[in-house]
Amino acid sequence: MEISFINKKLAKLLNQQKETLRTYGPDNGGRILRRLQQLADAANLAELAKLPQTRVHELRANRDEQISLDVKHPYRLLMRPNHDDTPRKPDGGLDWERITKVIITEVTDTH
Repeated sequence: MEISFINKKLAKLLNQQKETLRTYGPDNGGRILRRLQQLADAANLAELAKLPQTRVHELRANRDEQISLDVKHPYRLLMRPNHDDTPRKPDGGLDWERITKVIITEVTDTH
């Protein structure tokens, strides 16, 4: 899957192992890096969702069209599809099998 980042600051933070581990600690930082690798290795979002520990799910309300990927409580990796036309199912929901590009928006606690 193709991964991009919402801004240069987040790209620098998550693309440099030393920065990620320093900011989030060795445990959470390591998990964030593993999740990013799993994202990169997946052909599409549906493939990633098959991994039970990821708990990939769509968010609602003020985070509509954002997708949450579990890291370790309380952290979530938030992303959204990064296609010119967002792939959708006939019912209007996101078509996870056609989402092959995402943009990482933040690492946060959504609860």
